[in-house]
Amino acid sequence: MASAVGPSEDGDRRNVSDAAGVVVLGACATWSLVSAAVHGGRPEGVLLAILAVAAGYAAGRIGGALLPVAAPCAGALAGVGLTLTVPHLAPGPQIVTPLGHAGATAAVLTLSAGAACCAAWAASATALRLALRALAAAIAVTAAVLGSTSGFVACTAVVLCSLAAGHMHHRGLGIAGLAVAATAVSGLILAVAGSAVRGGFASWLEGQLTAHRIQLWRDALHLAREDPGLGVGPARFGELSATATETLLSDGKPHSAPLQVAAEQGAVGVILLAAAFCWMLFALWRTARPTPVALTAGAALTAVAAIAAVGNALSFTSVSVGAGLLAGLATARPLADGSARREIDVRARGDRLAP
Repeated sequence: MASAVGPSEDGDRRNVSDAAGVVVLGACATWSLVSAAVHGGRPEGVLLAILAVAAGYAAGRIGGALLPVAAPCAGALAGVGLTLTVPHLAPGPQIVTPLGHAGATAAVLTLSAGAACCAAWAASATALRLALRALAAAIAVTAAVLGSTSGFVACTAVVLCSLAAGHMHHRGLGIAGLAVAATAVSGLILAVAGSAVRGGFASWLEGQLTAHRIQLWRDALHLAREDPGLGVGPARFGELSATATETLLSDGKPHSAPLQVAAEQGAVGVILLAAAFCWMLFALWRTARPTPVALTAGAALTAVAAIAAVGNALSFTSVSVGAGLLAGLATARPLADGSARREIDVRARGDRLAP
């Protein structure tokens, strides 16, 4: 299931996906500045998130090229350690759980499980592969022990998707399925915010998500309708939302990434957010890494997108860095693999390797 493309074709693939990433992230940064200039918002949070994704992606590409097994394994362990030992990453005065927010905890653990599964597929020794899969399962158990139901479900889904990816020879269908899943979750959130979901299912959702969060979503949708083009400006939701201003300890966010972007940066911001996610899937589709690695990383990133759609996960720098890091690890071309292919290619042509 490893890619059979040559070095030149692999280089072209990476150049195209990297160029697309530069364009998309640059457009996201530019639009946040435009929206802030018009409405007087504060784009620093958006710019920091974009920088975190880019830095994580670059670090993942470097680490994945040098240490294709050790780097994702270290990333997985770092994510678990961060969740367990650093509870002061959350903004605001309420710090009652690791990372201060259930969504952030679930997202970091999901990315950690995805990294462990990617390391397992990159390992050649059977014993090491089994140990890394056991690590991924242990991360899911850790989420359950911490009381993160969403984290446990997401981690379990990533592990199962990773195992299923081993039986897929064509990643295109899997990547398309992940895109459809992310779109479906975002569409459901929009339907809930617009009161289009009724009956028993609506009552069940309200019980799971709380009426307060759904009211925040409705405020965000109302603000998005007021200025659908530019939005109200980055970081201004807390000032203009009646629900947020009436809350004693509010973080000023609607706890849904698509709705927050829609309210603060308008339709263009939502399109750019979707483009950033699609760029990661596109990079995974184009990568020369084995299909199970690409689909495992894609499943983890899709799970994080779903968590961010119903929570505040993307407000944490650790989540943005982790998402970029996993994408970089899964699209990096190991140097040892490249050297081996070059040697085979040279010998096939009857040339001598340069010293």
